[in-house]
Amino acid sequence: MLVSDFQYDLPPERIAQEPLADRAGSRLLHLNRLNVDQPGSWQDRRFREFPGLLRPDDLLVVNNTRVFPARLYGHRSGQRAQPLSPHNPAARDFLRGRIEVLLTRQVADDPNEWECLVRPGRKIGIGEKLYFSCSPGGPPEEGPPVLEAEVTDRGSFGERRIRFAPVPDFFARVERIGHVPLPPYIDRDDRAADRERYQTVYAQALGSMARSVAAPTAGLHFTPEILKRIRERGIEIAEITLHVGLGTFQPVRVEKVEDHKLHGEQYEIPEAAARAINLAKAEGRRVVAVGTTTVRTLEYAAEYATKFAAERTGGNRVEAGRGEADVFIYPGYRFRIVDALLTNFHLPQSTLLMLVCALGGKDLVMSAYRHAVEAGYRFYSYGDCMFIE
Repeated sequence: MLVSDFQYDLPPERIAQEPLADRAGSRLLHLNRLNVDQPGSWQDRRFREFPGLLRPDDLLVVNNTRVFPARLYGHRSGQRAQPLSPHNPAARDFLRGRIEVLLTRQVADDPNEWECLVRPGRKIGIGEKLYFSCSPGGPPEEGPPVLEAEVTDRGSFGERRIRFAPVPDFFARVERIGHVPLPPYIDRDDRAADRERYQTVYAQALGSMARSVAAPTAGLHFTPEILKRIRERGIEIAEITLHVGLGTFQPVRVEKVEDHKLHGEQYEIPEAAARAINLAKAEGRRVVAVGTTTVRTLEYAAEYATKFAAERTGGNRVEAGRGEADVFIYPGYRFRIVDALLTNFHLPQSTLLMLVCALGGKDLVMSAYRHAVEAGYRFYSYGDCMFIE
C-alpha cells in the first residue's frame, strides 16, 4: 500500500487558525458506512446533533489526557561549537542564539530525562547546555535560568534526549515558562487563551501525571452541556488516558505504508473503564471512540490482552493497566474494540488519516474528505469533525 494513496488537496484557507468561540458550534460530517440502502452515504450536520446520533446503549470512550506547555524557548551555551574566528564576533551570538525545544516524552526510568525535538537541530550536539528563562508572551527573565539541561543523545530529524538539572518543582516551572505546543500548521504564536481552548473540558486536573504534547482534538468540541445531554440519554462515558507524544508529529517518510514504524505512547486504562468496555463488547453494544488516540489505546490493549492472555479467546476485550501503545492501524486492520469514531480531519498522508480510512473504508473516507474541502469545512486541530459509524 502506497503512502501517496492517502493524498488529497487542501487549500491553505481551509486550515483553522483559531478555535470557534463556541466549542460545540463546529460542523460534523456524518458518515454511515453500514447503510444498506445507500452504502457510503454522508450528511452535513452540526456537532450539537452528536448526542442524538448515539444509541442509548452505546459506550462512549474519551481520552482525558492533559496538554502541558511543552514548548520551551531558551538559548544554548555554544560550548560544543567549533572554534570561532576573532574576526567574526557575531558568530558567537548565533551559537548562543534562541532555541526551541518541544518536550515529547518523559523517560520513565529518569524523571529529569526527556525525549524532545530541537530547533535548530543540526547545531545542537551531545554535551551542549541549554538554558530556559522565557515566560509565555514575555521577554527572557533576568537572573539565573528557570531550567537548564544538557543534551545526552542525538537522533535524526531534530530528535534529542536531554537531562534537566534536578529542581523540586519541575512541572510548576514548565507551567510558568512553557508555551502551548500548537501544531505547526497553525501559523501564529500561541496566546494565553490557547491554554484553556487547546484542552478538553474533561482533561485531568492540573498536577496529574497526564502529560501530552498535543490535544486529543476530537474532544475539543465537547462542552459540559453536551456531556450532560449524553448522560441524560443513559449513555455511559468511560475515560482512558493516552499521553500524546512524538508519534503525532512524525511524518511518514517511506513510500510503502507497511514500512512505517510508530513511536510508542504511554497509556493507562483504569479498572472501571476496562470493566465497562469489556461488558459492552460482551453484550454486543457499540464502543464509540472519541478521537484516534482513544482508538490506538483500545486496539493496542486488545492486542496485548489477546497475546498475553491465551486462556481468553476472541480478542475483543482489554486489560486494565499501563503500557506503551505502538499499534499502527491502516486499511486491512481488523478492529477488535472500536465500532464507531468521532474524529477531526487529518493531514494528507498521515498515520491518523490511514487509521480513519481503516475504520471507514478508504474510498468512502477519501471521497468524504474531498466533499469536506468543497463544502468549506474547517480542517485539523481547531477545525470541524467527522462521525463514522
